[in-house]
Amino acid sequence: MARRPRRNHSPAFKAKVAVAAIKGEKTLIELAQDFDVHPNQIKQWRDQLLEGATGVFGEAPEAEAGPVIDVKTLHAKIGELTLENDFLSGALGPRRVCCRAQEND
Repeated sequence: MARRPRRNHSPAFKAKVAVAAIKGEKTLIELAQDFDVHPNQIKQWRDQLLEGATGVFGEAPEAEAGPVIDVKTLHAKIGELTLENDFLSGALGPRRVCCRAQEND
């Protein structure tokens, strides 16, 4: 059995199928045959419509807030890393060139 290529359905089509499923005039199997979509897909669209229906009437779900950024902690970390870099660059001294490379010149 050959697999069917993937199809992308428009939001209008999904809404039409989901509303037909909510009406309950036909079974999922009948709707699947009418719209040429798998019954599981119709059930998922119906469930998504029912979950999102409250947003239509003004009770939109709260958007998740981004992670809280503590600026003082970040500035402290930047200062600490700068201090380490300054110390290490002073402790290691200037970069030296290999002795053999100087002898050949």
